[in-house]
This record gives sequence, structure tokens and C-alpha cells, in this order.
Amino acid sequence: MKNLQSTFSSPATRIAIILGVAAIILSIPLIAMQFTTEVKWNLTDFMVAGALLCSTGLAIELVIRNLKTGTLRTIILVVILLALFLIWAELAVGIFGTPFAGN
Repeated sequence: MKNLQSTFSSPATRIAIILGVAAIILSIPLIAMQFTTEVKWNLTDFMVAGALLCSTGLAIELVIRNLKTGTLRTIILVVILLALFLIWAELAVGIFGTPFAGN
């Protein structure tokens, strides 16, 4: 277990993992577009989703670097993830009815 912790303690490794996870998540709709016509993403959709995923990952990295342990760190991480899910849902289906949801 200690070996795993030392692997993830490197900031460069964590940033590579963040970018890798973002790429994997973005590959899901890309692959789905090859098999069905129900998924219709364009370049703008991929750019917005990529920016949202990368900014969330880097915000989490910033919190991990600056707050070592504690309840405040957990609360901030939960708020960041909640913001990601709410923004993603608004952009996907317009749950709040803002102009960002599209038509």
C-alpha cells in the first residue's frame, strides 16, 4: 500500500492520470457515435466537455496539494464534484432552464 501511495504522491503522475481519465471519458461518446445516430456530438461539445473535465481535475489537484487532510478538504472536493455534475446535467438536458442548455 505504501508503494501505491508513493506512486500517486508525484504531482506529474496525478496530472497525467487526470488527463488520461478525461480522455477516456471523452472517448465514450466518440465511440458511441460510430455505432448509433442517437449520440450527435460536434467539436464544440468535445471541447466544452474536455475543458470541464480538465478544469475539474485540476481544481481537485489544487485542493489535494494545498489541503493535506481534514474535513474541509473533503467538503471542498465534494463541492467541486457536485458543481461538475450540475453543470454537466445543465449542459446535457437543461435541468435549470438557463440559456447554456441550448435549444
